[in-house]
Amino acid sequence: MTPRKLHVSQALLTEGVKSGVTIAIGDDGRIAGVTIDDGQGAERVGGLALPGMANVHSHAHQRAIAGLTERSGADDDSFWTWRDAMYRFALKMNPDEFQAIATQAYIEMAKAGYTAVGEFHYLHHQSDGSPYADPAEMGLRCLAAAEASGLAITLLPTLYMQGGFGGVPPQPGQRRFINALDSFHTLLAALPPPQGRKIHGISLHSLRAVPITAIRQVLAEVTAGPVHLHIAEQTREVEDCLAATGRRPLELLLDLVELTSRWCLIHGTHLTFTETSSVARSAATVGLCPITEANLGDGIFAARDHCRGGGAIAIGSDSNVEITVAGELRMLEYSQRLQHRARNVLAGGPHRSTGRTLYEAASSGGATALAQPMGALAVGNAADIVILDLDHPALIGRQGEAIIDSFIFSGGNAAVRDVFVSGRQIVFEGHHIDETAVRDRFRRAISSLAGRE
Repeated sequence: MTPRKLHVSQALLTEGVKSGVTIAIGDDGRIAGVTIDDGQGAERVGGLALPGMANVHSHAHQRAIAGLTERSGADDDSFWTWRDAMYRFALKMNPDEFQAIATQAYIEMAKAGYTAVGEFHYLHHQSDGSPYADPAEMGLRCLAAAEASGLAITLLPTLYMQGGFGGVPPQPGQRRFINALDSFHTLLAALPPPQGRKIHGISLHSLRAVPITAIRQVLAEVTAGPVHLHIAEQTREVEDCLAATGRRPLELLLDLVELTSRWCLIHGTHLTFTETSSVARSAATVGLCPITEANLGDGIFAARDHCRGGGAIAIGSDSNVEITVAGELRMLEYSQRLQHRARNVLAGGPHRSTGRTLYEAASSGGATALAQPMGALAVGNAADIVILDLDHPALIGRQGEAIIDSFIFSGGNAAVRDVFVSGRQIVFEGHHIDETAVRDRFRRAISSLAGRE
């Protein structure tokens, strides 16, 4: 790409919000320079620039059921009844439909201010559970969706082997997810080599879905790249783990591995104080999905204790019931306010902006969790830049950190004006460059799936 210079009215830099900032973008799509000057010779874009946000946890196929599970059943609804409904929908989806749905989800992510996605991908096989001729077929569709949307992607193919602790057989609704160790390695080998911002890691679905012996074997063979894992999301998961092993999920995991920066623990909703402290002292990131966790009735992560202990956090859209950077950060803070009956719980100290604290923590933790060169507007990082619209009513008259606070707690998605990924602009004035064509394909996919009810 042609080198480019952008001059913004304000920017969140590592040293704080600064006015009159020029960001030079090299022909490799990385930030070549950040200077505070009058912007002579630069393209004047105005607004406030934020580093692009990483979405560390997405199940793209679940975008298709957003809003369809908000009707009560005959018995009490829970995560487990929601899961059964999700399985029924997932069983019907063909590769073309999946790609259309994933592309729509990724475009919505871009418009919200996400510039990279971690796809925790477990929809591997055909509807009857048999492998595709190319075992990586559905993973390739994730990569194609990211390419079409312009997002960077860390693809995390998921190992899912059993239905519960102690070797419980998979349910029929899980048949598209299931792999043995040999077929999982075959799937990994079938993926194209990582290239540019398309990189690979792995995900181990959960300790209930992957036996400890299998985790040991996978980690012995896959020695590089991110490793993501659902853990302690539901109280039933903790109870089942205790019953089967005599250990809580995190205790079991810590018996098995050292938590390095490769690890992203998703949810961690039901950790004890001791467990939260252990994770905070480790190099692992906790991937929080506050909107989905609220939607599914999971519970509230002990974010105050974790962050005060120096723990790393990131955010993800998970079920994609609502795709919003500001909304995830807002829900994270609000959950802590409700739990502790206090305000600005995660501000990180007196006289600090809660919005800036949240945004910087999630962008930095997300970059680590996805192994993507992002997380700050700094030389050498990818030129992932989100421009907020200072003419949005929620941001008018705001300056400095107050703009970020107002974006997160008031403006939301509508305040995101322009988005660049690796220096390429993919969102202009709130619109993605291909949103109309992608929405049409999404409409056809949803109509087709609805017709097979």
